[in-house]
Amino acid sequence: MTSSSYATPQISLKFIIPILVLTSLQLLTSIQSKSCLNPSSSSKVIISGNSTILSENRTFVLGFFNTNDDSKWYLGIWYASIPTPTYVWVANRETPLSSRESSALEIDGGKLTVKDKRDSGCDVVWESVGLKSEGEGDVKLLEDGDLVVVDAHGAAVWRSFDFPADTFLPGMNLTVGQTLTCWKSDNDPAPGRYSLRLRPPDYGEVELLFDGNRTYWTSGNWTGNIFSGVPEMTVPYIYRFYFTNPFTETATFGFTETQLKPLTRFNVDSSGQVRQYTWSPQTEFWNMFWSEPENPCRVYGLCGNLGFCNAKSMVNPCKCFDGFRPSDGSGWDAGDFSGGCVTNSDNNYNCRNDKFESIGDVTFDQEKVESSSTSRSDCERKCLSNCSCIGFSHNPKTNSCKNYFGEILNLGNSSSDLGIIQDSLNIRVSKRVSGKKIEPKTVILIIIISCILAISSIIVIIFLILRKNTINRKKLEQEESVFPVTNLKVFTYKELHAATNGFSEKLGHGGFGAVFSGIVEESTQVAVKRLERPGGGEKEFRAEVCTIGNIQHVNLVRLRGFCSEESHRLLVYDYMPNGPLSGYLKTGGRNLDWDARFRIAIGTARGIAYLHEECRNCIIHCDIKPENILLDQDLSAKVSDFGLAKLIGRDFSRVLATMRGTWGYVAPEWISGVAITTKADVYSYGMTLLELLGGRRNVEGPPDGGNGGESNEKWFFPPWAARKITEGDVAAVVDERLGGEYNMEEVVRVGLVAVWCIQDEEVARPTMGMVVKMLEGLVAVEVPPPPKLLQALVSGESFRGVVSNGQTNTTIARLSNESKDSVSGA
Repeated sequence: MTSSSYATPQISLKFIIPILVLTSLQLLTSIQSKSCLNPSSSSKVIISGNSTILSENRTFVLGFFNTNDDSKWYLGIWYASIPTPTYVWVANRETPLSSRESSALEIDGGKLTVKDKRDSGCDVVWESVGLKSEGEGDVKLLEDGDLVVVDAHGAAVWRSFDFPADTFLPGMNLTVGQTLTCWKSDNDPAPGRYSLRLRPPDYGEVELLFDGNRTYWTSGNWTGNIFSGVPEMTVPYIYRFYFTNPFTETATFGFTETQLKPLTRFNVDSSGQVRQYTWSPQTEFWNMFWSEPENPCRVYGLCGNLGFCNAKSMVNPCKCFDGFRPSDGSGWDAGDFSGGCVTNSDNNYNCRNDKFESIGDVTFDQEKVESSSTSRSDCERKCLSNCSCIGFSHNPKTNSCKNYFGEILNLGNSSSDLGIIQDSLNIRVSKRVSGKKIEPKTVILIIIISCILAISSIIVIIFLILRKNTINRKKLEQEESVFPVTNLKVFTYKELHAATNGFSEKLGHGGFGAVFSGIVEESTQVAVKRLERPGGGEKEFRAEVCTIGNIQHVNLVRLRGFCSEESHRLLVYDYMPNGPLSGYLKTGGRNLDWDARFRIAIGTARGIAYLHEECRNCIIHCDIKPENILLDQDLSAKVSDFGLAKLIGRDFSRVLATMRGTWGYVAPEWISGVAITTKADVYSYGMTLLELLGGRRNVEGPPDGGNGGESNEKWFFPPWAARKITEGDVAAVVDERLGGEYNMEEVVRVGLVAVWCIQDEEVARPTMGMVVKMLEGLVAVEVPPPPKLLQALVSGESFRGVVSNGQTNTTIARLSNESKDSVSGA
């Protein structure tokens, strides 16, 4: 009886456990089938596989895409009207689909769902949040890029604009609680570490965050038409900003397109910067108009642990020190530096054998610090004894020691302002130790092999040199026969390298390359420009150079010769002993009397007019500014760099990027993306003429008394000068260094011509030929209207930026009602 009572439960458990397991599996299968494999009766397939949905005018497209991994697919929206793949919204950022063929977008159970329907099963990888739809619904992709779900009555019940990814489009609203989050890298749409939102608790500005809680950049407060810290937003011919209910919990920020309607977008990049782009149909390229923070090293944690940030590096701002390597090599190559750097070590790594490398005075962010008072040797020994210690610093004056643990972020040079510590840092690196000794026989064998390789290399090098000299000699003979009609000399790269002493004496740097001083033909001084991004092949380059070389004018810098050898593209010009005009337009610079200035104004205009109207083929300079107006020994003006825009391939985005610091020279129609004409040069000439008249750059301190005695303000000169000139007070604009010694009639003429040249509309600006006649007094000059766009920037007052503690907080006056009317009517 007793044994029976114990046996019965064992038999029961033996059968019950498998039954429970089987029942559980059936239950899970039932649940999965209900949510995915067996959709509800209201399920509706929107797109699947390679099918897409286009907006009405085919500007945007909705579909499935991948970046560089065929095993990761995403539902997204991108521009259908441009050849460059540019994604503005991604649904399943964190859960990619396995293939496009198994991908589907459906409305199921009142929700928008993305499903991965494989042979082995079906998963819902994404579903809409906040969608409450009853009955049948439909999906529409609007022309502004907004994906909208509408119910049976046509009312919108869900829209993608309410759930943005990393891109801010015209018509989209950024409200309290919404964020834009960057991609993890250029090839990975997964959410990255940087995001943008309206800053709590006042919600009167936007901020960039690291890991959702560390603010490293703010826009400054809303002034009524822009954010005070982003003066580049004052471009009314591209977009119009609005901010409803600022400084409240119902704040909404957005922007709309202008009548020009260039494709434009704001993007939180994986580099942690917010950037504004406009699409140029001519170059088929996204022009980046501005980015913040402007210095990439001000992005918090950009280079990860022990990664060093160098803002001067144009390709890759992050690097690892010697003895370290990127922890994620593929991510590092794709622009995701968040993994930082790790030490190199072998299989027999022993932290006790480590050493320290000094990386000098740097700034960095480190929260785990152990401080003590001891000698440097003891400080180093203390850190070495603890494998968790990653570095130390020691101050010999105070004998203070600091040992650092955990992560070291924001490593940069001493000019960085993100690090909370500035010190001479010593970081821990592995010291590879090998106990194996190399045998003497092996050493002898290595020496013999090395000698054989060295002798073979010398023979090969001598052969290659002789062969190259033969090829160059034949090429030079061929060149002399190809270009018999030009007076240009064809230089070899070796000749120009020797003439410039290895490109050691730099005269300046322009939009197309650096300029170096050189001596050719024993005693003739020349200026050698080394082009950085030449376009076209060698044959096309030579043809264009010969075209430019045949252009001769007293107000154009003469091209003496060129070099086109392999990847080297260099131009040789006459040397201008008095340098560029920009050297006379700065505080403490050399002064020019009025006669010289007036001659420079007319000479420059004649040179540009010759390029526009008298050459066989019209040449648009594309980069008129004081740096490209050179002065000879008699202070005569010589326009330089003409024809380079055509020579380089009219890479307008490149030229615009070089003008980043002096954006005031660029004509409005150029920035807006429309095709430019010779009137773009006229606009740039007008801006230069104002600088020549005022004896100052367009952006620097205001005239005496213009800023209430504050000496640390920046000031945008052209709007103020244009207003004074059109009001008849030209004398207020003239350079005070002239001391009143100038011809008032000529001054008035120059001022009026300058304002005519910077008119908003191309048709209102004179041609350069007409400008010459106006300056020479052959044509009467009427009083022009003030440029509306320039006046809208400042609303009749100066554009000022107050600089304090190394950071710039720009304050801009609100637009007056009159200026608002002017902009809306423009």
